[in-house]
Amino acid sequence: MPFVKRPFHVEKPIKAFLFIIRQFNYTQGEAQRLIAKGRLLVGGESIYNQAVIIQGDIEIVYFEPKSRGLQPLFISKNFLVFDKPSGVLVHPNTMATEYSMLDEVRSHSGQNANGTHRIDMETSGLLLASRHKQAERFLKGSFERKTIRKKYLAWVIGKLEKPFSVDKAIAIRSDYSTNKHKVEISENGKDAKTYFVPLFYDKELDTTLVECSPITGRTHQIRIHLFHVKHPILGDPIYGTNFESSDNYLEGKITPEERFVNTGATRLLLHANSLEFPYEAKYKIVSKVDFFKVKDEICPKEKRLFFESSKSS
Repeated sequence: MPFVKRPFHVEKPIKAFLFIIRQFNYTQGEAQRLIAKGRLLVGGESIYNQAVIIQGDIEIVYFEPKSRGLQPLFISKNFLVFDKPSGVLVHPNTMATEYSMLDEVRSHSGQNANGTHRIDMETSGLLLASRHKQAERFLKGSFERKTIRKKYLAWVIGKLEKPFSVDKAIAIRSDYSTNKHKVEISENGKDAKTYFVPLFYDKELDTTLVECSPITGRTHQIRIHLFHVKHPILGDPIYGTNFESSDNYLEGKITPEERFVNTGATRLLLHANSLEFPYEAKYKIVSKVDFFKVKDEICPKEKRLFFESSKSS
C-alpha cells in the first residue's frame, strides 16, 4: 500500500510543519499541504492546523512509492517518460489505491517527481513526468501553452477512409440519469478540436486503426469526438455502449465477458503513441508498444451486443 501510517515520538515541542520538513525532506509547502489533508494525527485524530506545535506521540500518513519494476522508456535530467499500461491510474485517487504510475515515477526520481498530464486509467501509452519542481512547472505550463504535441492511436467501430477533423465544443455533464457520459458536445462548452487520420481497415472485424491528434486537451476529447461521428472507440465502457453496461462498469459489477461483448473489446483501445516538445532541445518520443497487436483483444463482429445500439445512438 503506497500510503502508510507511521508513528513518531517528538521529544521537544516543535511546529508540526518543521518536524515534517526535517523528517521527510519536504518543502514547507509540501509539509503544510500534508497537514491540510489531515495526514497528521495526534491521539488518533487528524490535525489540520498548519501552525500547530506537537510533542510526544504522533502519527503521519504519507505516500511511500512501491515500484512494480516498470522502467522508463526515456530519461533525462529534467523528465522521464513511461509507457503506461492500460488499467493503471496516473495518480492514486484515494489512499486505498494500491498502485499508480506515481509509484514508478517517485521510485525512479524521488519525492519531487510527478506526472505532468492526465491519461485515463484504461488508456495506455506515453506518460511524461517531471523529475523536480522546476521541471514540473515548465512541463505543465507547456501543456497549457500547447507547445506539447500528442498523438494517439485508436481502434474504432466501422470503416473510415479519409482524414477529417472534429471541431465541436465539449461540456462537463452533471446529469447521469439518461446516460453515463462524463462530457457531451455542447455549444455552451469549451472549444475542442481533434484531427483524425485512418491508417488501416480490418474488414473482418469492421474496425479502423486511426491516428488522433488533439489540438486542445479537454476531458475525454478523443472519445466523445469519435462517438459524435458514430465511430466510437472499441472497448469504451462509457461512450457507445448502453446505459446498463456503463452503469455496471462504473459500479464494478460488469464481468469480463459482459465487457467484451457489450463494448467490443477487453479494454479501451486508445493509446498515447507519441510526444513532441521542446525542453532545452527538441524531443520526439514514440511508444514502443505495437498497438496493431491489440487487435487480438477485439470481440468478433458477430458477437458484439453493442454494435447495433451504437449505430442508433
